[in-house]
Amino acid sequence: MHDDHHHSHDHGEGQHHHASIGHHHHPHTVGHNGPAGRPLQWQTPHLPPEHVPEPGDPRTTDLDLVETAFLDGFARAPDPSSFLRLAGIPFLGEAADGKRLHLLRVETQEIVDVGAVMPLIGGAGVTYNPLPAKLTSHRRRLAFVYHDGNGQRPLDFSEARLLSDRSATAEIAMPDSERRL
Repeated sequence: MHDDHHHSHDHGEGQHHHASIGHHHHPHTVGHNGPAGRPLQWQTPHLPPEHVPEPGDPRTTDLDLVETAFLDGFARAPDPSSFLRLAGIPFLGEAADGKRLHLLRVETQEIVDVGAVMPLIGGAGVTYNPLPAKLTSHRRRLAFVYHDGNGQRPLDFSEARLLSDRSATAEIAMPDSERRL
């Protein structure tokens, strides 16, 4: 269905025609069965079976959207510890190198860019310009701060989710000269 009219989608022999209702012209959106200007579904178009890409790791699919949802929900969560468990963030994680990491805190940061600097010709300085409202940008940062026995180690959302979960009450053996959290 396109713009409230119906026609066949039998495109035989790689042709894109609409023979069942006669020839007509109209633009097709990406994934052209969706609403105008928005894809309904993304598909790999007409590739031979030997060229179909391997499915991605489901833990990394739409990770930017998952991270945004985490940021939105974590700030309002009445029980942050349970929220972390639901998100798959381990309290005690093991990195690929075998090092154990203990979660200390979750840091979130709101950033709004309202100005820009540009270098002057010849490199003698910079010029500053405030940004008009349409050019300002809003960003958020998220970090999971772990302790690795020697010091703090911030991880981003994807890095924290890749840790092997070894959550349990644990002790950290620390050398006498480096007792700090």
